[in-house]
Amino acid sequence: MRSDLPERTFEFAKRIVLLCRFLEKKPGVSRTLENQLLRSGTSIGANAEEG
Repeated sequence: MRSDLPERTFEFAKRIVLLCRFLEKKPGVSRTLENQLLRSGTSIGANAEEG
């Protein structure tokens, strides 16, 4: 496992949050899909630590 994994997963989660903020301003984007993306994208760090 790479030693920079916690930093990389945190950066990934931050990018997911920014993407979701962008998507919530777009008409026609499913809120269910957006919420699922937010939950799954921000849990990656916890899942990596668990593994």
